[in-house]
Amino acid sequence: MLLKPKRLFKVSFRSSSAQSPFVGIGAQFVSMAQTTNTLHLGLGLKPATILSSSDDHVTEAIDAIKAGKVIAVPTDTLYGFACDACSAEAVNRIYEIKGRKLTSPLAICVADVPDISRFAIVDHLPIGLLDQLLPGPVTIVLKRGNSSVLEKSLNPGLESIGVRVPDFDFIRAVACGSQSALALTSANLSGSQSSVSIRDFEELWPQCALVYDGGTLPSGRAGSTVVDLVQPGLYKILRDGSAREETTAILHTFGLKEVM
Repeated sequence: MLLKPKRLFKVSFRSSSAQSPFVGIGAQFVSMAQTTNTLHLGLGLKPATILSSSDDHVTEAIDAIKAGKVIAVPTDTLYGFACDACSAEAVNRIYEIKGRKLTSPLAICVADVPDISRFAIVDHLPIGLLDQLLPGPVTIVLKRGNSSVLEKSLNPGLESIGVRVPDFDFIRAVACGSQSALALTSANLSGSQSSVSIRDFEELWPQCALVYDGGTLPSGRAGSTVVDLVQPGLYKILRDGSAREETTAILHTFGLKEVM
C-alpha cells in the first residue's frame, strides 16, 4: 500500500515493504518473496537468493555491501544494482554485470540529505533547497571536491558526482548501516529496458549476492530526474525523468535560473 504524497512528488518516508539511473554528466550523464527463496536458474548458474525488501532483511544487505558484494534493490523509481561506492572491486563488478562501459559514470545513494556533504560540495546551494528536493526521485549532480571520501576510481576523470536520496526506507537503511555511500545504477543490461519488477532482470539474478523484492514499482520506467547544480544560482536538467515539473518548480522557488 502506497502512502499519500506529502507534497508534490515527495512522499513521507515510504515503508520498504510497500509496492512502490542516471545518465552522464554533461554529454556523459544525459511480492514475490516474504521469506528467502532460492531459485536455480539453469545448469551451470549459481542459485539466486531472493529476499523481501523489509526491515527484517536489512542486516543481510548491509553485510553484503560491507563484504564488497553487489545486491539488487528497489528504490522509489526503478530497481537498481548497489554496492559500496568506496570499493573499487565492487564498483567494477557492477560494470561487469551490466556490460557497461567504464567511461559511463555511476551515481551514489546516501541515507539522508546531511550525508551528501561527505561526498560532494553543497556550500553554494541555497539553505533548504536539498531538503525540498530530497528524499525523492531526483539525482543531484554536484562537484566532488578535494574533501570527498569517495573512492578515486569511481568515475575517474570526472569532477562531478550524481547523488540520490531515494524516498524508500529499505535502501536508505542499507546506506545508513553500511556507513558509506552506495554506488547505484539501474538493474538491467546496459542499453536494455529499465526494471520495475525483479522479473525484468531475472537473467541477472545469479550475478548478485542478494536480490530484494519490493513488488512492482508504480512510478514507470522514466527513472529519476537528473539536475546539474554544480554552478551557483544555476541549474540544468540532464534527464527529464519522472519529476521534472516538480523539480523545476522547487528550483525556481529558490531563485535558480535554468541553463539551456
